[in-house]
This record gives sequence, C-alpha cells and structure tokens, in this order.
Amino acid sequence: MASLAQSTPDQLAHASAAVGVLIHDIESDQWSSPTPCTEWPVRRVVGHLVGMNLVFAAMLAGEDAPARHDIADEELAARYDSSSALLVERFTSPGILERDFGGPMGSVSGADRLQIRLYDLIAHGWDLARATGQALVLPEQMVEDSIAFATAQLEGVDRSGRFHPAYPCPASADPLDRLAAFLGRDVTWSRPVGA
Repeated sequence: MASLAQSTPDQLAHASAAVGVLIHDIESDQWSSPTPCTEWPVRRVVGHLVGMNLVFAAMLAGEDAPARHDIADEELAARYDSSSALLVERFTSPGILERDFGGPMGSVSGADRLQIRLYDLIAHGWDLARATGQALVLPEQMVEDSIAFATAQLEGVDRSGRFHPAYPCPASADPLDRLAAFLGRDVTWSRPVGA
C-alpha cells in the first residue's frame, strides 16, 4: 500500500467537519429514520461514528477502548464534534503516523489507521446524507484516494462482520457512490416517503 496516496490529519479534519454539517442539520424527527446501512437508523450511524472516533483515539494513545453507551439524540451532534476533535488531535501527535498499531486485520501504521478511519467516516457520511436528504460535500480526490485504499485493503478479504459484499456500481458513477457500493451499500437506496 506504500504506493497509494496517504491521507493527512487535515483531510480527516475536513471530512469530519463535512459530516458534522450533516449531523447538525438532522431534524429531530429523523433520528429514527432508516439508512442505507442495513438495520441502522440515523441515530445508530451517528453513535457508531462517535464510538469509532473514541476507539481510534484510545488506540493511538495506548489506552483501553472506552465502553460503549447509548447517547441521547440531543447530545449526538456535540459528542460527534468532541470525539472528532480528539481524534484529529491524536493523529497530529509527533510520530503517530509512522508507529504500528495492532487490530483485527493485523498490525498497520498510524497512516493506514487514519485512512481506515477516513473511508469508514466517508461511507457513513454518505449513509447520513442519503437518509436525511442532504448532500455530503467532499473533494473528489479525497474520495478517490479512499476508494483506492479500501480496495487495496479489502479486495479478496473475508468481510464478514465488517461489511456486506460490494454492490455493483458503474465506473462512471460519482466517487461517493462508488465508495459506498464497494463498502456494501446499495446505491439505488432512497429515503422512504415521509422519512
């Protein structure tokens, strides 16, 4: 994976802020709405983003993973903001991108951990945008780099417990749709009427 473009903490901060815009604009009656992320309503997707930000932040600091707790709907946006800020701060620690960190798929560098966090964040941002009728706005090259990294990491690997199999998606599709499809989303999914 060394030949692939490496993401930076600034790019993570940019993507986190873009997803944060979506989260702050979720209407109070949308928290229970379905999303393209099978069986996860909007609140669960946002709770997952908060939880994974905290898990990655703990890993980078050599701490135990924090216990997961349900978060009240009215607290989710603020918790997302604080967990995102903490994670970006941890990724900017000197030498963190060069260190190796263990995980379910083996030991990888901090730079690769950043890219793993980034593609998961973008995919779930896509889920939230679709579920709430908003648009996720990100630089196209950032998404293309995430597709390349995710493909190199996951193609031919057993995805069970992590992602559904890739869905078909035309090569000419928007990069966000192509990333979502590769990570197991049906890009033809649309909000139910009234959601």
